[in-house]
Amino acid sequence: MKLTRQDAECHLIRALGRNPVVGLLGPRQVGKTTLARDVTAGMREVSYLDLEDSEDLLRLENPRLALEPLHGVVVIDEVQRRPELFPLLRILADRPECPARFLVLGSASPELLRQSSETLAGRIEYIELGGFALAETGSEQMEKLWNRGGFPRAFTAVNEDDSQAWRRNFIRTFLERDLPQLGLRLAAPVVERFWMMLAHLHGQILNVSELGRNLGFSPPSARHYVDTLAAAFMVRLLPPWHENLGKRQVKSPKVYIRDSGLLHSLLGLNDLASLRGHPRLGASWEGFVIEQILLAAPPDARAYFWATQGGAELDLLLLTKGKRIGIEVKYAEAPRPTRSLHIAINDLRLDHARIIYPGRSRIDLDEKLAVLPLANFLEELPNEVHTSKSMD
Repeated sequence: MKLTRQDAECHLIRALGRNPVVGLLGPRQVGKTTLARDVTAGMREVSYLDLEDSEDLLRLENPRLALEPLHGVVVIDEVQRRPELFPLLRILADRPECPARFLVLGSASPELLRQSSETLAGRIEYIELGGFALAETGSEQMEKLWNRGGFPRAFTAVNEDDSQAWRRNFIRTFLERDLPQLGLRLAAPVVERFWMMLAHLHGQILNVSELGRNLGFSPPSARHYVDTLAAAFMVRLLPPWHENLGKRQVKSPKVYIRDSGLLHSLLGLNDLASLRGHPRLGASWEGFVIEQILLAAPPDARAYFWATQGGAELDLLLLTKGKRIGIEVKYAEAPRPTRSLHIAINDLRLDHARIIYPGRSRIDLDEKLAVLPLANFLEELPNEVHTSKSMD
């Protein structure tokens, strides 16, 4: 499940109380280490191992001798660097006296998820930490959050230049250091061009054949590279919804750069003024809104988009608590419901339909359909589709 910082601390404590192993996942620099230190600060026995620290790596040359004597909470940071630890964690987690619980932090490599799922089934609980959410920053800072993105250091930078510099450095470090650890053995400039091309496709239906052809990759290679970026929380692949409607429906996912600040850096946009004059303005707003909604959605929510070959489309379909909520995202002063939205309401039997726009007023058009600001929708979301974010 994914949580904002407002929820994460108490849920992490609860998760450690009922599971021998907890995995705190998310991209680099999103605050996992800070959260782990905050949660364990008041605990009696805490051991901390950072697998990017040469001394800690040396301690783990014989991992069983290093870990078996430890009691209390054992934090292992950047655990994806040593996936061979997972079988040992299973052995240690199964000790009858359970003297230690393990909190493993990872930057969401595919290897981390695969190894932990296979070896720690029934013993591990995952928590996903995202960037800052609108509920944390306040709606008055929405444009700043949209422009800079949710990485804490990018959002809290003193000025736009510092925020841009941090994001450019993050992109360079991610390409040169992190992606090779995830198995992407391409030259950094090649992967950067690939990532930039995905930025220009942000909000569009993914065509891996065309994407690969434009960069000289085979379709399977292009799909592998996209999947790797998605596993590292850099890219979101929003799956299509389809059902038996007697219509030809789109069956390929949409692609988004998950953090709007990174998207703007990849597009070469330095501030809100340049964003507002860019052809991808509407797509950027759409991706930002969708990401904020998914941060606030309940744990059981399933998210899709819907489109037909005839042109009908719905930006986001949320399925949760037995309800269907359809969401259209429009960057306009006074958006009106489109024919496409009315088709979606009827064909998909929506319980609620919402048009999210950057204005300040809510307009109820009928009992199902309303136009409203993002902050208002996030406030009503718990009442309509959200119960307590319990991990029980």
